[in-house]
Amino acid sequence: MDLPPLSALRVFEAASRQLSFTRAAESLGMTQAAVSYQIKLLEERLGGQLFLRKPKGLELTALGTRLAGPTSEAFDLLREAYSGRTGLAETLTISALTTMAGNWLSFRLGRFQMAQPELAVRLETDDRLVDFARQDVDVAIRFGTGPWEGLVAQKLFDAELTPMLSPALLEREGPITTAKDVIDLTWLNNEDSAWDGWLKAAGEPEMSCVHTRRFTMDSQLHLGRAALAGDGVALLDPRFFRMELASGSLIQPFDLRWRCGGAYWLVYPHARRNRPAIKAFQRFMMAEVEAEDTTLAAAAVRATPTGATAAPANIAAPVKAPSSRHQR
Repeated sequence: MDLPPLSALRVFEAASRQLSFTRAAESLGMTQAAVSYQIKLLEERLGGQLFLRKPKGLELTALGTRLAGPTSEAFDLLREAYSGRTGLAETLTISALTTMAGNWLSFRLGRFQMAQPELAVRLETDDRLVDFARQDVDVAIRFGTGPWEGLVAQKLFDAELTPMLSPALLEREGPITTAKDVIDLTWLNNEDSAWDGWLKAAGEPEMSCVHTRRFTMDSQLHLGRAALAGDGVALLDPRFFRMELASGSLIQPFDLRWRCGGAYWLVYPHARRNRPAIKAFQRFMMAEVEAEDTTLAAAAVRATPTGATAAPANIAAPVKAPSSRHQR
């Protein structure tokens, strides 16, 4: 006789172990009706009843008792085989955008590794969309508006952009006291529509692209390095350049941050939502974002003069669709 469907055996194993269709359904992420249906299919396949439905709960029949032990042992072997406890550490492979990986995630992953010593962590940088069916990637951090079909998408934080430049450029080209003063500077990624968004939010006319000052880079990480070198003023997300701003190697002349309409998301396939390593990483990421938000809010309060009331962050809503450049 051929093996019954694995889905039915899986339901039978859970129900026989817990002697409850309700608890079996909860543990498997199914409805009670679906559990009952799978048991019915199995009973018809075997030609006998597996459970007695009694007022106080389920009870295994003689046939159910005979099959429950071997079925549970078989699933225990499968759980052991797929649990990662083979003497080799389970690996969590994370794909992140260039800037997100280099300026935010990389110096946080050590804390996650220490909290999960049994887990090996591998970080890859890639600005392309991830094909989870073809690539050896467990979770990804991507930019967009979400959600995406077939994926769990946990929003991390919104993307916010504001001009930044080096002290040397400020000394050479300054002072910069109004948004209009930015227009005459050398813009890095000057063809990015985000410049129009920030200028319009600051009350200045849209400039579109300025062809005579073309200087294009494909990530905020590279833009930030060019700004540090004094090559021009760049639109950057302050969250990714906190250390440079704190040390004074980059200057943010304006509080105004333009929210471009996109956000950074942790994404992974629905089928992996119950994997312990992914659940632990998601909890870790949300805790890191919450802690950073608290720190940024506290810094804003400390920067408020004595006797004044701290104002909410000066954030402008998007006026255009998010650009594909400032996501990276």
